[in-house]
Amino acid sequence: MVGDAVKVMLKKLATVQMGYSFRTRLEASKAGGMAVIQMKNLLDNNTVGCDELMKIDMEGIKEHHLVRKGDLIFRSRGQATTAAVLLADPGMAVVAAPLLRIRIMKPDKILPEFLNWYISQRDAQIFLTSRAMGTSQKMISKEAIEELEIPLPTLEQQKNIIELASLSERELTLLHRLAEKRKQFISVQLMQFAKGE
Repeated sequence: MVGDAVKVMLKKLATVQMGYSFRTRLEASKAGGMAVIQMKNLLDNNTVGCDELMKIDMEGIKEHHLVRKGDLIFRSRGQATTAAVLLADPGMAVVAAPLLRIRIMKPDKILPEFLNWYISQRDAQIFLTSRAMGTSQKMISKEAIEELEIPLPTLEQQKNIIELASLSERELTLLHRLAEKRKQFISVQLMQFAKGE
């Protein structure tokens, strides 16, 4: 299984680029042609929510700053050093600093969803935590993420891992919902009992 998988540094599989540094505060524009992916657009399930991206007026953006489907957006600052994968095409969009954009260069070796899953796993998190800089505000440098070693099972195994991880997440969500409903039900029963109904 994955225990025997070859480990390869992230920089051999993907490019890591700093998010775009805006000189001034972002001004939303309804007619703006450029969407901006910010920290608040990274969802709890480690995907990018493209529905509520801020639109701005922006000229002269270079092609290499644009994001595309399959890119990962990495949280380089704060408590959570995880990534979010772009599963939808965001159209014309850039990533705002301090976020980093990770783009797979070798799709025949690694799936974006697998890399996204791996970054949030214990081994990767231990490595990233050990490389974090700063005391109050933890920060992971571009170089640190590039040196993260990724195990490379076959693409078929990667697909299976992604599928199982997704099912496991869904199961947890359903169990949580079930526990909430049960709690409400018991609460109502106890209240009726207390009132002598």
